[in-house]
Amino acid sequence: MRRHPVHPEETRRLSSTAQADSAGHSISLPRLLAFSLPGLPIGALAAALSVYLPKYYASHLGLSLAAVGIAFMAVRLGDMLFDPFIGVLMDRTRTLLGRYRVWLLCGAPLLGIPVYMLFLAPVGVSLFYLVGWLFIYYLGTSVIALSHASWASVIASKYHDRSRVFGAIQIVSTIAATAVLFVPAIVGSKNPATDVQDMGWFIVIVTPLGILAASFFTPEKIIEHHSTQKPTLRDYWEMVSWPEMRRIVAGAFCLTLGPGWMSAMYLFYFQDSRGFDFRTSTYLLALYIAAGVLGAAGLSWLATRLGKHRTLMIASTLYSLGLMILNFLPRGSLIPAAIIMFSLGFLAAGFVLLGRAMCADAGDAIRLAKGKHQQGLLYAMMTSVEKIASALSIGLTFTILSFVGYNAKEGAHNTPAAIHNLELVYLLGPIFFVMLGGACYIGYKLDSKRHAEIRAALDERDALSPQALAQAQAAEFPIGLPEAT
Repeated sequence: MRRHPVHPEETRRLSSTAQADSAGHSISLPRLLAFSLPGLPIGALAAALSVYLPKYYASHLGLSLAAVGIAFMAVRLGDMLFDPFIGVLMDRTRTLLGRYRVWLLCGAPLLGIPVYMLFLAPVGVSLFYLVGWLFIYYLGTSVIALSHASWASVIASKYHDRSRVFGAIQIVSTIAATAVLFVPAIVGSKNPATDVQDMGWFIVIVTPLGILAASFFTPEKIIEHHSTQKPTLRDYWEMVSWPEMRRIVAGAFCLTLGPGWMSAMYLFYFQDSRGFDFRTSTYLLALYIAAGVLGAAGLSWLATRLGKHRTLMIASTLYSLGLMILNFLPRGSLIPAAIIMFSLGFLAAGFVLLGRAMCADAGDAIRLAKGKHQQGLLYAMMTSVEKIASALSIGLTFTILSFVGYNAKEGAHNTPAAIHNLELVYLLGPIFFVMLGGACYIGYKLDSKRHAEIRAALDERDALSPQALAQAQAAEFPIGLPEAT
């Protein structure tokens, strides 16, 4: 059995790391709620930007369908290159405000300003306007998502605690994603263009509120010592090629691309294929998203019984079956469509929260084996592949729709053949990728039992003084666990 020695780099910061980890075993419900509030803007944007903004620019602001798709894809792919650098900087940050808190605070203006410029853009804006503000927007979401997820992995260090924390974040995000869809009805919007603008105002308002609440009410231990060693290309490769991370990264890509593929074409499909008007389609989407509140809680609970990876495999299989049923429903049949949309939203809630929680578990295994705390970099890798998937979901679908003859302009008439092609494009991609995402976890070995052994080994090592640790290392004391296969 191969065992990993204690690394010298870890020696220089053990006492402070132990303090941070010991503080992260649990978090009270009020603080958990406050910590989850940055999920408000992220959740609202998941619905408003991916579903409504591309159509808004293509149908109302005058840009072509293909141009909008390419713009979203190009900016998303370019922006992902910055995530590893942001993750490295986060892991190396030491301030009086903490490691991740300061990044979360800096993310508020980086998100709020471009959201205002994108959602309240005037008619006739250029493609360069869209590309420029999209780039700043994606940079802001990277800073907020990475700092929030990395901080969450610190305040919850236990296997099941992480399901609880990431489940709470998912619930808050889901509530926000549902609420943003009802904003137009509450303020009395009269047309789809005004609806999108009202959604933008909602996001601009909740962004600073959520971030300030988390930053003010959540404690963060300050780690005083850190290594000056810079990550190398070999470090990136070792993390990407780590057995658990290979599966997690591949699963994240597929389980982002599948639902994202649907989101990009949702309004087109439900209006032209299913026969619902804009407002009814919005309410069905709100039901899909609202179901995620119960889904996040239910799947988090199920994960504590069956394990995260098994729960994710079950959810992905049932999700694909639900999509198959959707297209066979009678056109304009509201109640059956509502039941299917609720079921799909319930199941989809587990895709993100379980993947992020498993990434935190893998981070513990890597820290035990390599002696490096690089959770920010791990989440940067996750968000990078998610950005690739979300970029492809808009770029590919909009380009394919244009190729198969579908016309997205307001008031356009599409032939039955074009609508049939829309149905094929809408369903086949998500079914394939969601099933593939679940299949990535066949043979996954980092379950609750193995993670408990890893945490015990980390706690044992972290409890040693630097002097005792150095002596143990000199004696080749076997503190460590074998790598997963």
